[in-house]
Amino acid sequence: MTLISPKSIQIPNSPNSNTPTPAWNRIEEPMWQGSEEDIRKGLPFNLLAPTWQMFLMGDGAPTRHLQLLTQSAISVDVVAMTAIGDDDDQAPADIAAIAAPRIRRQIWLRSQQTGEVFSHATSWWSEATMQKYLKDPSLPIWVSLNQKYTELYRDLKGIYKGRCPNVAETFGSSELDTYWARHYLLWHGGEPITMIYEIYSPAIGKYLGSSSL
Repeated sequence: MTLISPKSIQIPNSPNSNTPTPAWNRIEEPMWQGSEEDIRKGLPFNLLAPTWQMFLMGDGAPTRHLQLLTQSAISVDVVAMTAIGDDDDQAPADIAAIAAPRIRRQIWLRSQQTGEVFSHATSWWSEATMQKYLKDPSLPIWVSLNQKYTELYRDLKGIYKGRCPNVAETFGSSELDTYWARHYLLWHGGEPITMIYEIYSPAIGKYLGSSSL
């Protein structure tokens, strides 16, 4: 595992691009943002369709859901592993639950069958926790944890809708397109083991239907 200085990290817009982007990708100036309470209650269907709510606000593993939806194995393209020490990394405040020193992991999830890219995810781990639970960073998190029969609680903290131009090229969409994103903590044994921020491609609509009614 190669750890890269957070001061010099460059993340490609796509697997074949050398274009540098910000340290990690997030929704910029969300057009809409929901809290834990909004997630518990559910959203109006004209904002987010029921199928998308089940996908984004359920407690299942997204990689497993994508595999079932697409009937394709899902590959993890790891684009960066970055040591950030005790920096808050301009991440959601819930990063405070992840003990320092921390490592930031950034990936794309894509279909092995069609090559479609479905999501971009950034996760933050304590170094000790990553060494314990994620020995092979190229595997989906749920696969690594299932190998250890690890029981998990997915603690959804925020949901967002807005633009993220840096992922547009890889998603095959316009820089003006909007995306849904969320962040959450994964808990095991009463302890948070990672915080994850995920951005989803509109390509999922091919399998889930329109994101709004």
